[in-house]
Amino acid sequence: MSLRTRLLILVIAAMLVPAGLVGVRFVQNRSSDINAALANLTAAADEIAGDLDEKIQGTAQLHYGLSRARDLDTRDKAACSAFLSDVREEYPQFTGILTIDPDGRLFCDSLRTNRTLDLRDRAYFKQALVSPGVALEPVFGRLTGISVLQIAYPVRSEAGALKLILLASFNLRKFAEFHHKRLLGEKDILLVDGKGTVLVAPSGGGWTEPVGGSIAGSELLRFAATPDQKAFQEVTDREGRTQVWAVAARSSLARNAGLYILVGRSKDGLVAAANRRLYEDMAILAVASLLLLAAVWILATVSVGRQVGRLAAMAKKLGRGDLSARISPPHPRGELGGLMTLLNDTAESLQQQRADIADLSQKLSQSQKMEAMGQLTGGVAHDFNNLLTVILGNSEHLADRLAGDRELHRIAGDIATAAERGSDLTRSLLAFARKQPLRPRDIDIAGKLLDMEPLLRRSLGEHIECTFALDADLWMTSVDPGQLATALLNLVLNARDALPDGGKLTVEARNISLGETDLDVNGESRPGDYVMVAVTDTGTGMSAEVAGRAFEPFFTTKEVGKGTGLGLSMVYGFVRQSGGLVQMQSEPGHGTVVKLFFPRLAAAPAEEPAPGEQAVVSEGNETILVVEDDDMVRAYVESELKALGYRVLARSNGPAALDLLRQRGDIHLLFTDVVMPGGMFGPELARQAVQLRPGLKVLFTSGYTQNPVKTPDGVGDARILTKPFRRKDLAAMLRAALSAPPR
Repeated sequence: MSLRTRLLILVIAAMLVPAGLVGVRFVQNRSSDINAALANLTAAADEIAGDLDEKIQGTAQLHYGLSRARDLDTRDKAACSAFLSDVREEYPQFTGILTIDPDGRLFCDSLRTNRTLDLRDRAYFKQALVSPGVALEPVFGRLTGISVLQIAYPVRSEAGALKLILLASFNLRKFAEFHHKRLLGEKDILLVDGKGTVLVAPSGGGWTEPVGGSIAGSELLRFAATPDQKAFQEVTDREGRTQVWAVAARSSLARNAGLYILVGRSKDGLVAAANRRLYEDMAILAVASLLLLAAVWILATVSVGRQVGRLAAMAKKLGRGDLSARISPPHPRGELGGLMTLLNDTAESLQQQRADIADLSQKLSQSQKMEAMGQLTGGVAHDFNNLLTVILGNSEHLADRLAGDRELHRIAGDIATAAERGSDLTRSLLAFARKQPLRPRDIDIAGKLLDMEPLLRRSLGEHIECTFALDADLWMTSVDPGQLATALLNLVLNARDALPDGGKLTVEARNISLGETDLDVNGESRPGDYVMVAVTDTGTGMSAEVAGRAFEPFFTTKEVGKGTGLGLSMVYGFVRQSGGLVQMQSEPGHGTVVKLFFPRLAAAPAEEPAPGEQAVVSEGNETILVVEDDDMVRAYVESELKALGYRVLARSNGPAALDLLRQRGDIHLLFTDVVMPGGMFGPELARQAVQLRPGLKVLFTSGYTQNPVKTPDGVGDARILTKPFRRKDLAAMLRAALSAPPR
């Protein structure tokens, strides 16, 4: 026998056992398909019941809202009916919405029938009289004659007296028609009440009992009432057609109200679908077998040695790590050609992945570098702020003591000025490290930009053409307005320096939605809705190397003495601390665009509280508990407070302060640092202190904080004094905190 014949015999012999197993599997699949179709009936019934439960809950929420409407709190029947009519137009799923007086008489209804009805015999009315929640009853509406689910809600006065009952008639017929269309007409839907009255009849031809008829005493009703006894119920009509029914589970609100939801399907159609699937699977098996035999015949006829050799050579190159290797065309048809194409695609994919990994590694390195710089600068700025607090405070003392010596007084003033310049530097470092104390407000960025427009134009000069492009209806954002102004001014001044010979600058603000592919300068993505603020110039631009380092602290391309290198790093830290991200695009000779993205405010902005009156008294005689871990800062604050006339108690940590608060003696205010060692920060100390002494006032101080200070429950509005501070700032904040009204 020829090689082709031998291969065919071997293939046929090898296919006999799998073919038998596949045949058995197909028969099992047929059984599984029938079981799945039966389970689908139950799932459909439960899904319809679940949807009806959602409609009931939605109606309850509507009732709750209507019960607080002023238009219902009236004895004007016409006005009440007109209001309910308008509501009913917004909710067409109801045949009507009406109110019932406590004596059971209809008062007003959305149909404006002006009829007189006594509804005291309705079960939902009786239940609503004694139930605090909604009452349900499936019935035929007296005004419409349509099968509905009555959803009643008692409206009571603040004293608990029943004012009226709100009733919404949910249209069960339309509800069933919607789900019948959704099920593509393959299943029948039957709704009956607990007495067996047919509320909604199936639209199929196999059902004989009309709407309003009764199936009381039937096997189907007993099955609907006790579905746990068996999974399905078969019903055969007079013509011998069998219908399989499933009922919704017991857990639904509608069922508890006496409404049974059944979903059925013709048994012949159910089995026919499984048989059709079996025939299709057997046909696919036969075709696959024939194609396999044909492929073996062609494979035996056509030489595959050369093609296998090409595959082997490709595999060796890939094994050596040469991802640029490819199998050049032409490729043979069939499996070998597909394998060659697959190998080429795999090599190309691996090559691309290698490039992507290198890019991600570079971005990860940049992100880690920025994070490390942020941690370093934040820690340095924190300690530096403590030192500056002591330097600034003591320079003020020296200036006061040396007022008679002009030269020494000037030197003390220079020390204070240098300390304030150091404070500006630490604020820049904290902005980059995302640890500056922010005071975010819900603002309209467009309004802020318009307020800044004169300042920005003056900063640019007449040789630069400035344009503002602000979209209407910008989303609200929660941003620190002062930091936003500083960031914009930094960007505009950088753009001015890149336009020595003049040019164009555009400030743009618009709403934008970012996706997974929109990355910030560190290669991170934060999908969501943002308000974008972009500053675009037509200046000299930056190279890729310079742009990659532009946001690093102290990196600058300007001459010595003309820049600190903290402008863009401050912008970067502020935007990231505000929950946003930064993008930058620049090319030498084609200008630069820097985009700031601030998250859209999810909720409506809260009204700004009215500003408190400025405290005019700077001295006092109250007792203040100072909690500060830094010895020099604690000594300075203690000295300042005593100079202002206060009694001072000082502790270095939270537990020691709590021990003092547990003792007797008047303490009027807790003045505490936010970040302290020992596991207890200022906010937690304040929370426990107010529990010990409910009338205690609290004032926070901080050189930096990772997040804005959140006031613990019971503490009231958080007041924070940012380090370093002057004596007048300390005195004013103390008086403001002590003068605040009791919580």
